[in-house]
Amino acid sequence: MTTHHIVARNDERRPAPPPPGLPRGRSHPRKGTTLRNDPRSRIDEPPAARTSPRRPLLSPAADAIGSALDLPLTGSQCAHALAPAFADAASVYLLERWRRGENASANPDPPRIEAHRLALRVGADAREEWEKPLPVGEVIVFPRETPYARAMATGQAQLLDAVDPHTSARLTATGNGDARMDELLRTASFLVVPLRLREVTIGFVACTRGPDREPFGSTEVAAVEALAARTSVALDNARRYEHERRTTLAIRGSLPSGTLRRFEGCRVSHGSLPAGEDTVIGGDWYDVLRRPDGRVSLIVGDAMGHGPESAVAMLQLRTAVRAFAGFDIPAVDVVRRLDALACDTPGASFATCVYAEWSPREHTCTLVSAGHPPPLLRGPDGRTAPVPLTEPGLPLGLGAGHYEATVFSVPEPALLVLYSDGLVESRDADIDHQIARLAESLDAAAADLGTDPPALCEHLLHAPSGTNGTDDRTLLLAELTPTEG
Repeated sequence: MTTHHIVARNDERRPAPPPPGLPRGRSHPRKGTTLRNDPRSRIDEPPAARTSPRRPLLSPAADAIGSALDLPLTGSQCAHALAPAFADAASVYLLERWRRGENASANPDPPRIEAHRLALRVGADAREEWEKPLPVGEVIVFPRETPYARAMATGQAQLLDAVDPHTSARLTATGNGDARMDELLRTASFLVVPLRLREVTIGFVACTRGPDREPFGSTEVAAVEALAARTSVALDNARRYEHERRTTLAIRGSLPSGTLRRFEGCRVSHGSLPAGEDTVIGGDWYDVLRRPDGRVSLIVGDAMGHGPESAVAMLQLRTAVRAFAGFDIPAVDVVRRLDALACDTPGASFATCVYAEWSPREHTCTLVSAGHPPPLLRGPDGRTAPVPLTEPGLPLGLGAGHYEATVFSVPEPALLVLYSDGLVESRDADIDHQIARLAESLDAAAADLGTDPPALCEHLLHAPSGTNGTDDRTLLLAELTPTEG
């Protein structure tokens, strides 16, 4: 059983008369800043008070805690487990720097704490009814002398006979004459329990009971402590999930945006479809670069696997391509330098890519492949076929350095398709057969949708492909239109 701290009693306040129904032999708690000490051992309590701290004191809503990887929802589940059945009001706060992913134990006893109100429940009221005076998401600064700061500094529950003066003054000012706020402050028992995770305090739970209910006792404190322990683990899982999701979205956001980009003699549409959950980062990447003399560089690559290592490798390779292309060196030299870089980049070995350079004025397209599936070309005759490569090349990071360019003429408008192996690779079919199937799908889609690149890109990304569906799909379509030099 947690031993609760004792603070000085405010003797200027007089005790209120006991409410009707208070058990004989138990004095009514004083109102004021008194922290009620309740150090009784469990053996001193009657048998009825030594029941399990988890059931049946708390609402069945407690069973839902941890069922969703969502911070606000987890906080709301905790508040609903407490109010209105167990407490008149309950709130959940997170240390703001922990919520942001910073070091939560930088100062074990700071002069003040900044806490984010994650959830609030007052009686059976809906959250919206209290959104104006007590908005969820608000960050509040609590001085060291408040029970919230003490709970976080000591890691122990704080049990008081009334709301502390700081909170009372803040709520009174916030209420601005709201009668509901006065009712909320009519508290005869106030409990603050820290949320702890691996010996680090990450926030706290606050509960209140009015004068018409029994004050919190040792059993109730233990029940909230048990609930807080479960909630802390669930909050940590939710925060990790949200962090990974933000990272994934930030990485995906670094890829070219929009459904259509226009260049001289070239319209480009691109897209990517993740294979798994939206928090799983794949190694697929693509880019479109404007080059001197009206040229356009197009690239699709794939770093093996999923997860942070693949994402880091993908970002480094994509950044390197941009840097190498900026030197305006031949396409073969771009891929050779990329191969050398991949040798020293963790997670980049065996990455594949295909690099294309289109010159609308010279009516030529140059391709260099590093172990990647061959591009498709749909010519004026309306038929799509793989481009025969001079040399398919080895994947990046093997140090071979031997790559050859495939140069072909495009005298009339054509559609060039670069894609990742997620669109063609299957355990049940030969890859050449799958590439031919993708070409047929493009022809069929063009017959129905025309040659609009965004419409074709969207269709091919979501169309059944006969693959296992375990790899990301990445697609880049470039409508090549020769121009007069």
